[in-house]
Parts: sequence; structure tokens; C-alpha cells
Amino acid sequence: MPTNKLNKLTNLFVVFGSYLLSLIFRKDLLQGKPIILSVEPVNFCNLHCPECPVGNKSVRRGMFSIQYNIFRKLIERIKHHTLYLTLYFQGEPFLHSDFPKLVAVARENGLYTASSTNAQSIDCETAKQTVLSGLNKLIISIDGTTQEVYEKYRVGGSLKKTIAAIKHLVYWKKQLHSQTPLIELQFLVFRHNEHQIADIKLLSKQLGADKLTLKTAQIADYKHGSSMMPLQEKFSRYRQSSDGSFYRKKKLHNRCRRAFCGAVITATGDVLPCSYDKQSEYVFGNINEEPLHEIWHNEKARRFRKQILADRSVFPMCRNCTE
Repeated sequence: MPTNKLNKLTNLFVVFGSYLLSLIFRKDLLQGKPIILSVEPVNFCNLHCPECPVGNKSVRRGMFSIQYNIFRKLIERIKHHTLYLTLYFQGEPFLHSDFPKLVAVARENGLYTASSTNAQSIDCETAKQTVLSGLNKLIISIDGTTQEVYEKYRVGGSLKKTIAAIKHLVYWKKQLHSQTPLIELQFLVFRHNEHQIADIKLLSKQLGADKLTLKTAQIADYKHGSSMMPLQEKFSRYRQSSDGSFYRKKKLHNRCRRAFCGAVITATGDVLPCSYDKQSEYVFGNINEEPLHEIWHNEKARRFRKQILADRSVFPMCRNCTE
């Protein structure tokens, strides 16, 4: 077995083994280095989705793109232990001028790469470069099969552009005889679009997508209900109680694989526990100031994980998580 694969496999066992021990003894006994990482190419977006902190402007972090040289240095440091890299957090990744280059350097160093996009910036040439970059998986948001329905959530977006982007990607995969990226269409189910579920299934097949996911939507103020919540309960994360308020259907446990297996790195280099920390409330450190593995094991990170094991409900972001 090649040395790099052996290192990654060893780290995988160390991380999961120490996570299990942490659960048993209810202490942060985490060892090893992050298995999975999310890196944010940019922290701004071209749409205004109402439940997204960037889209509705409830979070303001300026407008930043991760620098290529900083990203490359990060990849050099994580390539021996990290398995999975998501190039996405809150901003629209394809607004980064060097997005295909970011993917390419990660792929060259043996990382599985995935991203998520609204596809508004993917023209024919961008699609070609994306396929050539070696990106393994691309999730494309398409929350309606008509412009009227689509733009109710993807405010400022064009369904026509999204469909064109999908066609460009499928075309270049065929032209370049590439199996990647796996194209996954993601349909967030809301009350205003649940009647189009059959239509999106048909459209997905017609466009040649590899996969379609019907995903439940996160509602920030779910306790008071929302007109966005679908009427079909199986497509909702929430259930209504006898007093009229809403609660998460999934029970909250005092454990979290995300916090013990990986981290999120923002466009400015801040290290966060997971993608639910949309307001960057729990910054462990910054990769521009110290190595990631040291940040992952510093006192702030350990204190956070210890609290997860003791009482996860103290963190507001955890109370609306699907983990």
C-alpha cells in the first residue's frame, strides 16, 4: 500500500477510535488530524436566498476570497491525512476567479473533492475547466422547475442559467470521456415547490444528472412555524406540537461526528467546528497564524468538544442541526 494511503488509513482509525473513546468516557480524547474539511473559496454570493445568512445579509464578514497560495500551502499540510475536501461553506464557490485551480491542486494531492453551487456563473468554458479540474462531485441547487417557483427561494437567480450549466457540464463530461464530476441536483423541498417533486424527477433524468436529492430545508426560526415549511411532513425537519409550536423531529444527542472528524475553514482562514456555525461564533483559530492541526487540538477546540459531550443543547446552532 502506498505510504500516503497508509497514513490516511492510520489517521482514520486514530480519529474514529479516539472519538469512540470520547463517547465512552465523556471526555475529549480526540487524537489524530482532520479527516474531512470544508474550505470556503469566497464568502459572498450572487443570490439572496431568504434562509441563508449571506443571502439575507444577517451575517456580514466583508467580501473575501481565499488566496491561492494560502490554499496550496494548506493542501500541502493536510494531504497526508485528510480524505475528503468540500470547497464550499456559505459563499458561491464559482465566484472565486481560480476555482478550477483550487480543485486541481487538491486533486493533484490525492484529496476527494466536492462542491455545491447555484450554477449561475457556470458557462460553457467554466464547465469545461471544472471537468478538467478533476472535481469528484458537484451539487447543483435547483429548487423549482419553473422560473416563478424557482426564484421564490433562489432570489435573483435564473432557472434558465441553471439548466444551461447542467447541460454544459454533461456535455463536457461526454466530450472529455470523464466520469467526474458526479452531478447531483439538489431540490430543497418547501411548501411553494413540493407540488413540483414529480417534475424535478423527470427534469433530472432529461438533463442527464447522475443523482437527484430531495432535501429538507433548514428554517432559522422554526419554533414559530413558517410558510416555507412543506405540508408533506416527510419533507420537513420539523413537527408541530399540541400548543402550535414546532420542534425538530430528530432527537438531539450529546455527540457529534462533525466536530470530532473535521472542521470548516472560512475564506479569511478562521477555523470553525462545522458548517452550522454560520455566524462564526466559535472560532478556534486562524490558519494564517498557526497550523491547522494545532488549532484543532487547542484549548478552545477541546473546550467546545467537551461541551458537546456534556450538553450539546447549549449551542443554538446545534439545536437546529440534522446530525
